[in-house]
Amino acid sequence: MSGGERRTLAPPERRRTEITANEKIGAYSLITSRDPDGPGEPRPGQFYMLASAERWGGGEGERPYLPRAFSYARARPGPDGVELSFLLEDVGPGTHRLGELRPGDGLHVLGPLGIGFTPPPDGRRAVLCGGGIGAAPLLCWQEEHSGGAEVLVGFRSAAHAEGASLFAGAPTVVTDDGSVGRQALVTEPLRATLEDDPRAAVYACGPPAMLEGVRALCAELQVPAQLAMESGMACGFGACFGCVVPTREGFVRLCVDGPVLDAARLETAVTPGAGH
Repeated sequence: MSGGERRTLAPPERRRTEITANEKIGAYSLITSRDPDGPGEPRPGQFYMLASAERWGGGEGERPYLPRAFSYARARPGPDGVELSFLLEDVGPGTHRLGELRPGDGLHVLGPLGIGFTPPPDGRRAVLCGGGIGAAPLLCWQEEHSGGAEVLVGFRSAAHAEGASLFAGAPTVVTDDGSVGRQALVTEPLRATLEDDPRAAVYACGPPAMLEGVRALCAELQVPAQLAMESGMACGFGACFGCVVPTREGFVRLCVDGPVLDAARLETAVTPGAGH
């Protein structure tokens, strides 16, 4: 371990796991695989590099070759290893092939990698703020910390908003089109929550524009925030420098120095190559 027990050092090779479930949840799929040989339970906010063991690195369109980085959504230990779940949306050749996996198929995983979330400082109440597929690392955070965290999630449409059903309790849901909850950006209920209770700590994951809104709001209200960020990753071990982002102290590699960063370290959460 390193980084104050925040980082798990994964074995430097991928391993084959077996798909045990593929559940359709509105616009998303929740795929689950059994990992009998991994280094133990991951920490919320960490990620894995995924690739289908059945069809990857060629075929139609000769894509994809590189694995895809995914924050895990759930990790449940059992007698035959850890059951790992990942939330994905079919947006390209990689996610399409992962979404086609069925029980019994193989999934290559590398991880857990990176630095995840840390508990709230000074007894602060946790507020989880997610956008779209960024709900995934907040789901495992809620499941592992049952201290009454408030959950705020924003989605594009009713089909995407079905992802909120994965959370316990009654999360606050807003949508871009108003089809579920009210029509709003997720930063709007976040502002109301923080103005009502400034002794909170925010945990956020979502598209860069949303994360920048969260960062700016928390800076304005002087509320600590941790952001699970996204950038293009090819290796996951810091060798390729493909996921470098600027901070106030200089450039960092999200795969080894993140993906979770303290918002106070950033001038902006909108960085080149930071996904969609």
